[in-house]
Amino acid sequence: MKLSKTRSIRALMVAGCISLLAATGVAKAADSTKPIVIPIHNWSSQIVMAYVIGGIFESIGDNVEYVPADSQAVYESIRNGDVTISHEVWQSTFGKSFYNSMAKGGVIDAGSHEATTLEEMGVPTWVIDKGLCPGLPNWEALADCSDNFTTADSGGKGRWLEGPQSWHGNLMPERIEALGLSDKWTVKFAGGADALWTELASAKKEGRGTVIFNWTPNFTDADGFTFIEFPEYTPGCRKADGGDGKCGSPKGWLKKAANYKMPKTHPHAYTIFSQLSFSTPQIGQMAALVDVDKMDHKDAAKKWLADNKDVWQGWTETGM
Repeated sequence: MKLSKTRSIRALMVAGCISLLAATGVAKAADSTKPIVIPIHNWSSQIVMAYVIGGIFESIGDNVEYVPADSQAVYESIRNGDVTISHEVWQSTFGKSFYNSMAKGGVIDAGSHEATTLEEMGVPTWVIDKGLCPGLPNWEALADCSDNFTTADSGGKGRWLEGPQSWHGNLMPERIEALGLSDKWTVKFAGGADALWTELASAKKEGRGTVIFNWTPNFTDADGFTFIEFPEYTPGCRKADGGDGKCGSPKGWLKKAANYKMPKTHPHAYTIFSQLSFSTPQIGQMAALVDVDKMDHKDAAKKWLADNKDVWQGWTETGM
Protein backbone atom coordinates (compact mmCIF):
# COMPACT_ATOMS: atom_id res chain seq x y z
CA MET A 1 0.00 0.00 0.00
CA LYS A 2 2.83 2.40 0.85
CA LEU A 3 4.57 1.69 -2.46
CA SER A 4 1.35 2.25 -4.41
CA LYS A 5 0.70 5.48 -2.54
CA THR A 6 4.25 6.71 -3.21
CA ARG A 7 3.90 5.95 -6.91
CA SER A 8 0.59 7.81 -7.00
CA ILE A 9 2.13 10.89 -5.39
CA ARG A 10 5.04 10.78 -7.85
CA ALA A 11 2.63 10.44 -10.77
CA LEU A 12 0.69 13.46 -9.57
CA MET A 13 3.91 15.49 -9.18
CA VAL A 14 5.06 14.56 -12.70
CA ALA A 15 1.67 15.44 -14.15
CA GLY A 16 1.76 18.77 -12.33
CA CYS A 17 5.21 19.55 -13.69
CA ILE A 18 4.12 18.70 -17.22
CA SER A 19 1.08 20.97 -16.87
CA LEU A 20 3.23 23.80 -15.53
CA LEU A 21 5.72 23.43 -18.36
CA ALA A 22 2.93 23.37 -20.90
CA ALA A 23 1.37 26.50 -19.44
CA THR A 24 4.74 28.24 -19.34
CA GLY A 25 5.39 27.21 -22.91
CA VAL A 26 2.11 28.74 -24.04
CA ALA A 27 2.77 31.98 -22.18
CA LYS A 28 6.23 32.27 -23.68
CA ALA A 29 5.40 30.92 -27.13
CA ALA A 30 7.04 32.93 -29.88
CA ASP A 31 4.87 34.70 -32.41
CA SER A 32 4.75 33.24 -35.91
CA THR A 33 7.05 34.71 -38.53
CA LYS A 34 4.05 35.01 -40.86
CA PRO A 35 3.07 38.65 -41.20
CA ILE A 36 0.20 40.19 -39.27
CA VAL A 37 -1.99 41.67 -42.01
CA ILE A 38 -3.45 45.09 -41.13
CA PRO A 39 -6.11 46.73 -43.34
CA ILE A 40 -5.90 50.28 -44.69
CA HIS A 41 -9.20 52.12 -45.19
CA ASN A 42 -9.88 55.69 -46.31
CA TRP A 43 -9.87 57.98 -43.28
CA SER A 44 -6.89 59.45 -41.50
CA SER A 45 -7.16 58.12 -37.95
CA GLN A 46 -7.66 54.57 -39.25
CA ILE A 47 -4.60 54.76 -41.50
CA VAL A 48 -2.32 56.38 -38.93
CA MET A 49 -3.48 53.95 -36.25
CA ALA A 50 -2.77 51.05 -38.62
CA TYR A 51 0.86 52.13 -38.82
CA VAL A 52 0.96 52.90 -35.08
CA ILE A 53 -0.22 49.39 -34.20
CA GLY A 54 2.01 47.91 -36.88
CA GLY A 55 4.94 49.80 -35.37
CA ILE A 56 4.12 48.38 -31.95
CA PHE A 57 4.04 44.85 -33.38
CA GLU A 58 7.34 45.44 -35.17
CA SER A 59 8.89 46.64 -31.91
CA ILE A 60 8.48 43.11 -30.50
CA GLY A 61 10.01 41.55 -33.62
CA ASP A 62 6.85 40.65 -35.53
CA ASN A 63 6.40 41.02 -39.28
CA VAL A 64 3.60 43.26 -40.53
CA GLU A 65 1.90 43.69 -43.88
CA TYR A 66 -0.56 46.44 -44.84
CA VAL A 67 -3.29 45.90 -47.43
CA PRO A 68 -6.00 48.23 -48.81
CA ALA A 69 -9.40 46.87 -47.78
CA ASP A 70 -13.06 47.75 -48.09
CA SER A 71 -14.32 48.99 -44.73
CA GLN A 72 -17.45 46.80 -44.83
CA ALA A 73 -16.04 43.65 -46.47
CA VAL A 74 -12.94 43.57 -44.24
CA TYR A 75 -14.68 41.43 -41.60
CA GLU A 76 -15.21 38.65 -44.12
CA SER A 77 -11.53 39.01 -45.03
CA ILE A 78 -10.65 38.58 -41.36
CA ARG A 79 -12.96 35.59 -41.08
CA ASN A 80 -11.31 33.97 -44.10
CA GLY A 81 -7.81 34.68 -42.79
CA ASP A 82 -6.77 37.13 -45.53
CA VAL A 83 -6.59 39.97 -42.97
CA THR A 84 -5.58 39.53 -39.33
CA ILE A 85 -7.15 42.45 -37.46
CA SER A 86 -9.42 45.48 -37.69
CA HIS A 87 -8.56 48.20 -35.19
CA GLU A 88 -11.42 50.71 -35.74
CA VAL A 89 -14.77 48.93 -35.72
CA TRP A 90 -17.32 51.77 -35.49
CA GLN A 91 -20.60 50.57 -34.00
CA SER A 92 -22.92 52.68 -36.13
CA THR A 93 -21.35 51.98 -39.51
CA PHE A 94 -19.67 48.60 -39.19
CA GLY A 95 -21.37 46.92 -36.22
CA LYS A 96 -23.73 44.84 -38.36
CA SER A 97 -20.99 43.58 -40.70
CA PHE A 98 -18.78 42.81 -37.70
CA TYR A 99 -21.43 40.79 -35.88
CA ASN A 100 -22.56 38.99 -39.06
CA SER A 101 -19.02 37.76 -39.63
CA MET A 102 -18.65 36.79 -35.96
CA ALA A 103 -21.82 34.72 -36.21
CA LYS A 104 -20.36 32.75 -39.12
CA GLY A 105 -17.24 31.96 -37.12
CA GLY A 106 -13.63 33.02 -37.58
CA VAL A 107 -13.82 36.57 -36.15
CA ILE A 108 -13.34 37.38 -32.47
CA ASP A 109 -14.07 40.50 -30.45
CA ALA A 110 -10.69 41.76 -29.25
CA GLY A 111 -12.08 44.43 -26.93
CA SER A 112 -12.95 48.11 -27.11
CA HIS A 113 -11.09 51.40 -27.13
CA GLU A 114 -11.66 53.93 -24.37
CA ALA A 115 -13.03 56.34 -26.98
CA THR A 116 -16.74 56.35 -27.73
CA THR A 117 -18.04 57.30 -31.14
CA LEU A 118 -20.63 59.30 -33.02
CA GLU A 119 -21.00 59.43 -36.81
CA GLU A 120 -23.47 62.07 -37.94
CA MET A 121 -24.30 65.04 -40.13
CA GLY A 122 -23.40 68.39 -38.63
CA VAL A 123 -21.97 71.85 -39.17
CA PRO A 124 -18.77 73.60 -38.22
CA THR A 125 -19.66 75.58 -35.09
CA TRP A 126 -18.99 78.89 -36.82
CA VAL A 127 -22.09 78.25 -39.00
CA ILE A 128 -24.22 78.45 -35.85
CA ASP A 129 -22.26 81.45 -34.55
CA LYS A 130 -22.97 83.32 -37.81
CA GLY A 131 -26.69 82.54 -37.57
CA LEU A 132 -26.85 80.76 -40.95
CA CYS A 133 -29.48 78.36 -39.62
CA PRO A 134 -31.23 79.68 -36.50
CA GLY A 135 -32.37 76.89 -34.24
CA LEU A 136 -29.53 74.46 -34.89
CA PRO A 137 -28.54 71.94 -33.66
CA ASN A 138 -32.25 70.92 -33.58
CA TRP A 139 -32.92 69.24 -36.94
CA GLU A 140 -36.24 71.04 -37.37
CA ALA A 141 -34.33 74.26 -38.02
CA LEU A 142 -33.26 72.79 -41.39
CA ALA A 143 -36.77 73.40 -42.77
CA ASP A 144 -36.16 77.16 -42.99
CA CYS A 145 -32.51 77.74 -43.87
CA SER A 146 -31.67 75.66 -46.95
CA ASP A 147 -31.00 78.77 -49.08
CA ASN A 148 -27.81 79.38 -47.09
CA PHE A 149 -26.46 75.94 -48.00
CA THR A 150 -26.85 75.72 -51.78
CA THR A 151 -23.93 74.77 -54.01
CA ALA A 152 -23.34 74.58 -57.75
CA ASP A 153 -24.25 70.89 -57.82
CA SER A 154 -27.30 70.97 -55.52
CA GLY A 155 -29.98 72.08 -58.01
CA GLY A 156 -31.07 75.06 -55.94
CA LYS A 157 -31.52 72.97 -52.79
CA GLY A 158 -29.43 72.97 -49.67
CA ARG A 159 -26.73 70.29 -49.78
CA TRP A 160 -25.75 67.61 -47.31
CA LEU A 161 -22.28 66.34 -48.14
CA GLU A 162 -22.16 62.70 -47.07
CA GLY A 163 -19.13 60.46 -46.92
CA PRO A 164 -18.52 57.89 -49.68
CA GLN A 165 -21.70 55.96 -50.47
CA SER A 166 -19.92 52.72 -49.59
CA TRP A 167 -19.90 53.83 -45.93
CA HIS A 168 -23.65 54.12 -45.31
CA GLY A 169 -25.48 53.34 -48.55
CA ASN A 170 -28.67 55.42 -48.85
CA LEU A 171 -29.02 56.13 -45.13
CA MET A 172 -28.97 59.93 -45.45
CA PRO A 173 -31.19 60.24 -48.57
CA GLU A 174 -33.70 58.01 -46.77
CA ARG A 175 -33.50 60.21 -43.68
CA ILE A 176 -34.10 63.43 -45.62
CA GLU A 177 -37.14 61.84 -47.25
CA ALA A 178 -38.48 60.49 -43.95
CA LEU A 179 -38.11 63.87 -42.23
CA GLY A 180 -39.98 65.67 -45.00
CA LEU A 181 -36.93 67.70 -46.06
CA SER A 182 -36.38 66.33 -49.56
CA ASP A 183 -38.05 69.32 -51.25
CA LYS A 184 -35.44 71.64 -49.73
CA TRP A 185 -32.33 69.48 -49.30
CA THR A 186 -30.36 66.98 -51.35
CA VAL A 187 -27.55 64.56 -50.49
CA LYS A 188 -24.28 64.40 -52.39
CA PHE A 189 -21.57 61.82 -51.70
CA ALA A 190 -17.91 62.70 -51.19
CA GLY A 191 -15.25 60.61 -52.88
CA GLY A 192 -13.35 60.17 -49.64
CA ALA A 193 -12.55 61.72 -46.28
CA ASP A 194 -10.17 64.26 -47.85
CA ALA A 195 -13.08 65.70 -49.86
CA LEU A 196 -14.95 66.33 -46.62
CA TRP A 197 -12.06 68.31 -45.14
CA THR A 198 -11.60 70.23 -48.39
CA GLU A 199 -15.28 71.22 -48.19
CA LEU A 200 -14.88 72.38 -44.58
CA ALA A 201 -11.97 74.60 -45.54
CA SER A 202 -13.70 75.97 -48.67
CA ALA A 203 -16.94 76.77 -46.86
CA LYS A 204 -15.09 78.64 -44.14
CA LYS A 205 -13.06 80.63 -46.68
CA GLU A 206 -16.19 81.52 -48.66
CA GLY A 207 -18.31 82.18 -45.57
CA ARG A 208 -21.10 79.88 -46.77
CA GLY A 209 -23.02 77.29 -44.86
CA THR A 210 -22.21 73.60 -45.11
CA VAL A 211 -23.91 70.51 -43.70
CA ILE A 212 -21.38 67.74 -43.73
CA PHE A 213 -20.86 64.21 -42.48
CA ASN A 214 -18.32 63.95 -39.69
CA TRP A 215 -17.42 61.79 -36.72
CA THR A 216 -15.83 61.82 -33.33
CA PRO A 217 -13.12 61.09 -32.37
CA ASN A 218 -11.56 63.21 -35.11
CA PHE A 219 -9.23 66.17 -35.51
CA THR A 220 -12.29 68.44 -35.85
CA ASP A 221 -13.07 67.90 -32.15
CA ALA A 222 -10.51 70.62 -31.41
CA ASP A 223 -11.64 72.93 -34.23
CA GLY A 224 -15.28 73.13 -33.14
CA PHE A 225 -17.94 71.01 -34.81
CA THR A 226 -21.62 70.63 -33.85
CA PHE A 227 -23.59 67.49 -34.69
CA ILE A 228 -27.24 67.97 -35.65
CA GLU A 229 -29.71 66.53 -33.15
CA PHE A 230 -32.07 64.24 -35.06
CA PRO A 231 -34.83 62.07 -33.53
CA GLU A 232 -33.26 59.63 -31.09
CA TYR A 233 -31.84 56.41 -32.42
CA THR A 234 -33.50 53.20 -31.24
CA PRO A 235 -32.86 49.64 -32.45
CA GLY A 236 -34.87 49.03 -35.62
CA CYS A 237 -35.52 52.71 -36.38
CA ARG A 238 -33.70 52.77 -39.69
CA LYS A 239 -35.45 51.85 -42.93
CA ALA A 240 -33.05 48.98 -43.55
CA ASP A 241 -34.14 47.54 -40.20
CA GLY A 242 -37.87 48.08 -40.77
CA GLY A 243 -38.22 51.54 -39.20
CA ASP A 244 -39.39 54.86 -40.63
CA GLY A 245 -35.83 56.12 -41.16
CA LYS A 246 -36.20 59.41 -39.27
CA CYS A 247 -33.74 58.63 -36.50
CA GLY A 248 -30.22 59.92 -36.08
CA SER A 249 -27.14 57.87 -35.33
CA PRO A 250 -26.35 56.09 -32.07
CA LYS A 251 -23.49 57.00 -29.83
CA GLY A 252 -21.49 53.84 -29.80
CA TRP A 253 -18.39 51.84 -29.11
CA LEU A 254 -15.14 51.58 -31.03
CA LYS A 255 -14.08 47.94 -31.07
CA LYS A 256 -11.23 45.79 -32.32
CA ALA A 257 -11.62 42.56 -34.30
CA ALA A 258 -9.18 39.73 -34.96
CA ASN A 259 -8.98 36.44 -36.78
CA TYR A 260 -9.70 33.58 -34.37
CA LYS A 261 -6.28 32.01 -34.96
CA MET A 262 -4.31 35.10 -33.92
CA PRO A 263 -4.13 34.20 -30.18
CA LYS A 264 -2.32 30.99 -31.18
CA THR A 265 -0.25 32.18 -34.13
CA HIS A 266 0.77 35.52 -32.56
CA PRO A 267 0.09 35.20 -28.82
CA HIS A 268 2.26 38.16 -27.79
CA ALA A 269 0.88 40.48 -30.46
CA TYR A 270 -2.69 39.41 -29.69
CA THR A 271 -2.22 40.14 -25.99
CA ILE A 272 -0.98 43.61 -26.90
CA PHE A 273 -3.83 44.15 -29.36
CA SER A 274 -6.50 43.03 -26.90
CA GLN A 275 -5.16 45.36 -24.21
CA LEU A 276 -4.37 48.48 -26.22
CA SER A 277 -6.99 51.19 -25.93
CA PHE A 278 -6.89 54.70 -27.35
CA SER A 279 -8.85 57.69 -26.04
CA THR A 280 -10.76 60.31 -28.02
CA PRO A 281 -7.93 62.89 -27.75
CA GLN A 282 -5.30 60.33 -28.75
CA ILE A 283 -7.20 59.31 -31.88
CA GLY A 284 -7.85 62.95 -32.70
CA GLN A 285 -4.11 63.61 -32.41
CA MET A 286 -3.35 60.84 -34.89
CA ALA A 287 -5.77 62.31 -37.43
CA ALA A 288 -4.58 65.89 -36.86
CA LEU A 289 -1.00 64.99 -37.75
CA VAL A 290 -2.25 64.27 -41.28
CA ASP A 291 -5.30 66.51 -41.73
CA VAL A 292 -3.91 69.58 -39.95
CA ASP A 293 -0.13 69.19 -39.99
CA LYS A 294 -0.18 67.61 -43.48
CA MET A 295 2.18 64.79 -42.59
CA ASP A 296 2.41 61.52 -44.48
CA HIS A 297 0.48 58.75 -42.69
CA LYS A 298 3.59 56.68 -42.03
CA ASP A 299 5.56 59.68 -40.75
CA ALA A 300 2.60 60.68 -38.59
CA ALA A 301 2.59 57.22 -37.01
CA LYS A 302 6.33 57.35 -36.34
CA LYS A 303 5.95 60.75 -34.68
CA TRP A 304 3.02 59.60 -32.59
CA LEU A 305 4.92 56.52 -31.43
CA ALA A 306 7.99 58.58 -30.58
CA ASP A 307 5.97 61.18 -28.66
CA ASN A 308 3.79 58.67 -26.78
CA LYS A 309 6.09 55.92 -25.58
CA ASP A 310 4.56 56.19 -22.13
CA VAL A 311 1.20 55.23 -23.66
CA TRP A 312 2.17 52.10 -25.59
CA GLN A 313 5.43 50.61 -24.29
CA GLY A 314 3.74 49.08 -21.25
CA TRP A 315 1.55 47.01 -23.53
CA THR A 316 4.59 45.37 -25.15
CA GLU A 317 5.67 43.95 -21.80
CA THR A 318 2.48 41.92 -21.43
CA GLY A 319 2.35 38.31 -22.55
CA MET A 320 6.12 37.88 -22.52
